[in-house]
Amino acid sequence: MVKAASSRGETPGTPPRTRILVVGGGYVGMYTALRLQQKLRADEAEVTVVTPEPYMTYQPFLPEAAAGSISPRHVVVPLRRVLHKCRILIGEATRIDHAKRTATVETLATEEEGAGPVQLEYDELVLAPGSISRTLPVPGLADYAIGFKTVEEAIGLRNHVIEQMDIASSTRDPAIRDAALTFVFVGGGYAGVEALGELEDMARYAARYYHNIKAEDMKWVLVEATDRILPEVGPEMGRYTVRELRRRGIDVRLETRLESCAGRVAVLSDGSRFPTRTVVWTAGVKPHPLLAATDLPRTDRGRLRCTARLTVDGAEHAWAAGDAAAVPDITAEAPGTECAPNAQHAVRQARLLADNLVASLRGQQLKDYSHKYVGSVASLGLHKGVGHVYGRKLKRYPAWLMHRIYHLSRVPTFNRKMRVLAEWTLSGLFTREIVSLGSLEHPRAEFELAAGLRKHPHRPPAHEPPTSGEE
Repeated sequence: MVKAASSRGETPGTPPRTRILVVGGGYVGMYTALRLQQKLRADEAEVTVVTPEPYMTYQPFLPEAAAGSISPRHVVVPLRRVLHKCRILIGEATRIDHAKRTATVETLATEEEGAGPVQLEYDELVLAPGSISRTLPVPGLADYAIGFKTVEEAIGLRNHVIEQMDIASSTRDPAIRDAALTFVFVGGGYAGVEALGELEDMARYAARYYHNIKAEDMKWVLVEATDRILPEVGPEMGRYTVRELRRRGIDVRLETRLESCAGRVAVLSDGSRFPTRTVVWTAGVKPHPLLAATDLPRTDRGRLRCTARLTVDGAEHAWAAGDAAAVPDITAEAPGTECAPNAQHAVRQARLLADNLVASLRGQQLKDYSHKYVGSVASLGLHKGVGHVYGRKLKRYPAWLMHRIYHLSRVPTFNRKMRVLAEWTLSGLFTREIVSLGSLEHPRAEFELAAGLRKHPHRPPAHEPPTSGEE
């Protein structure tokens, strides 16, 4: 293993700077590092952020990016630009030995160097790797399904949906046409419902430009294992959302599970079978695997056991928040309640975490995290939405407008806010862009075709196995 060189750079006679390691560049990681660079003096500490991607993804905008209302580059926040006083290290933390204050990190150059992972030493640890999609051993799921947690997945899904419409328009086989126009979404939470609502709205609009496809030809199916969807907006608004989706012709299956999607056939627990080329999996998340590779205490569900001050319980100089942390909700009436792993809590926890870390370094008193959940809003497509905010129930256009106003106010940086606002304004003045750029996933296709490695620009070369989206 390679031991990272010290970058303290202290002069003789001055106290050493505290080395703060932030693992994760998502909500908690970015907002914590941003707050730290604003509040700490240069001679107090150095902040290193380890993240697999050089950007933070603002996930509430993923459905609109998939629908083409926002450009993909405006859904992400470049960390090097925002965290200009921090050291950004692109890599994956694979192990944390907090007893020794070291983190094992595999960087983009680790394999080529051949010297093994980098060992980073730290004094204070902020662990915020987030979560990953929770998958189940469903036959065919790993081969054919696509998730909806990253901007790459969102744009890939948009390209895929339009490509399926192109396939349906050009095929002479009715079975291929029906499968191409059948879209199955599994999971009735925010990700699934918003992705389905936006993409169905986009595809319905796109159908007007196909000579042989009508909106009624497409089949959209939402599969949810429980008896309601969007639990965050309350039972009444959840039932309204089901009625609204069904009014649009979307087949909502409650108390139903996906049992198999092998052979491109979605088999549901109620006996239904849907030949389909599109299965979108949004059925929950689970803690990041890194948490199991640490010596820090965890709960039965695998999240870090934390205090209300956002310290890891029983571990000095370790902090956590967001999806990876089980933070007690001191505003709840029932004892033992934990804060929900959502963006609303994550952003607020990150700011307090940074404030408490700074206070700890300066010998000041720490504060408890206390925030009562104010409600949620969800977009169901252009000018359509649902919400429950401060006890008020919102539907249709008011909910959609509230959704946009809220998230515009929360997306980081003024630059990003103005770009998103400009795109919304332009999309309101002009028609949607409905084009698939799936070829971006194979940038060497044309060159390989010219070199004789491919026989078709949209198919892999003979030595390359097809991906789950190709046949």
